[in-house]
Amino acid sequence: MKNNEKKQIVAYLRTSSATNVEGDSQTRQLAAIEAYAKAAGAEIVATFTDDAVKGADAIESRPGFAAMMERLLSNGCRTIVVETASRFARDLIVQEVGFEMLKARGIELIAADSPTAFLDDGPTAVLIRQVLGAVSQFEKSMLVSKLKGARDRKRATGVRVEGRRPLTETNPEAVALAKQLHRKRPKGGQRSLREISAALAEAGHLNSSGKPFSPQSISNMLT
Repeated sequence: MKNNEKKQIVAYLRTSSATNVEGDSQTRQLAAIEAYAKAAGAEIVATFTDDAVKGADAIESRPGFAAMMERLLSNGCRTIVVETASRFARDLIVQEVGFEMLKARGIELIAADSPTAFLDDGPTAVLIRQVLGAVSQFEKSMLVSKLKGARDRKRATGVRVEGRRPLTETNPEAVALAKQLHRKRPKGGQRSLREISAALAEAGHLNSSGKPFSPQSISNMLT
């Protein structure tokens, strides 16, 4: 690389859930990496993401990471920058195995919040990396435990805390009309589930996809 050329890097982003994908996690991660690149005089030539991938998932199982490796091994760029070490991998074993795999291929891994964390592979640096990984893993476990406790307490009071909300909550008018149509007997006998669905659709009551309710959904309304 010539003196006047910027070092080329790729940014790697990881979000552990769909909620984080929809939130500002990726924006925050990329901002941290861009700040590092600016301070280091480097150029981000590509950005790769793994959406809804847990920090304990093996590196080789991540589609975004696989695409990034293909890019890195096909050109001269040999540096990956992540926001933090835990964005690369939260699980300590996955983090160390992944780091060693990259090092064996001549690929440098840098954490924007601690640029020297992965650069030194001496005993002290390895210990620090392992301690930071263990702390991150512990914090994640504590958060999961707290969230589970909160859900359990809500569940004990009868509050629904997970799963899809029932139609009695999301569309009570449709449920009430379905029951009314079911009780009302036109000439020729009781309406079928499909007939009730058609009547609901005519009244403007459709499912979340904008289609008439299925017979099973109508049956659920009537029970």
